[in-house]
Amino acid sequence: MARPALPQLDLLIGFESAARHLSFTRAAAELHLTQSAISRQVQALEQQLGVPLFERRHRALLLTEAGQLLQRSTADALQAIEKTTQRIRGLKSPRTLTVTTVVSFASLWLVPRLPQFRAQYPLADVRIAADNRVVDLARERMDVAIRYCAPERAPPQARKLFGEEVMPMCSPRLLRDRARPLRRPEDLRHHTLLHDDMIDATPWLEWPTWLEAHGLRDLRPAGDLHFSLYDQMIQAALDGQGVALGRLPLLAQLIESRRLVAPFAIGKNASMPQSTRAFFAIPEPSAASRPEVQAFVDWVVAEAAKPPVQARRRGPAMMPRP
Repeated sequence: MARPALPQLDLLIGFESAARHLSFTRAAAELHLTQSAISRQVQALEQQLGVPLFERRHRALLLTEAGQLLQRSTADALQAIEKTTQRIRGLKSPRTLTVTTVVSFASLWLVPRLPQFRAQYPLADVRIAADNRVVDLARERMDVAIRYCAPERAPPQARKLFGEEVMPMCSPRLLRDRARPLRRPEDLRHHTLLHDDMIDATPWLEWPTWLEAHGLRDLRPAGDLHFSLYDQMIQAALDGQGVALGRLPLLAQLIESRRLVAPFAIGKNASMPQSTRAFFAIPEPSAASRPEVQAFVDWVVAEAAKPPVQARRRGPAMMPRP
């Protein structure tokens, strides 16, 4: 079916500007044309339509009924085209996505997986703000936060990623040291224990609690090393400097690559303090509807849902942690 005859479309731009300003002079200035050029465009459009669009009075323009009808439809159409043009241009330009999270989650879990997200969404300009402070997302202009907190403290839009399992972990090289065996929890007395001093109100992540739960309250290790950040402590464990309390699935990739191992199984009858805390992805409310924000949150939730990596260790299954 042939398209019905339309007026010359380039004439509509001059008409819409003149109708909006009710002035050929102002329309000419807006479109960087001369007044006479705008006047000729309007006259040509009136000839094509067969009706006058303006009442030309002394130093004044008024829209006719036909002009009013055309002005409304032209303005709506041009606005729709402008919005579509902006969206199309936006598809070709990077879209900044700022994610704030604690240093340990960023360095040990998120950053190693980012290439997978970038492969799926190459136009997203991802910026990771690793900071242990709890920041106001709107004030700090953050799009997504990934936080470790109790469920009752998570906002309504939060999506749970995972809880944790806690167990001693070390470099495989420590297991090859025959002079200092590491087959049972009691063997920790031969080794240096690594501590994260930034842990606050989380006793299940501290060595004294773990040792007491396994009947080893009086155990004295060969030494102690203290760190201000969890990822620093894990780096020391990777270097073979001692044994750390590992947090799963935070360390999943290090376990999968065999850079960290669990030297022994956690006793089945050990009683450890329980925690309901978990990692949550929290989009900033005003940014939640943006496609790149939705895509990132969906992706990180899907990554967290993948089957957990089992720690390579001696003995039976490890004790689950909430």
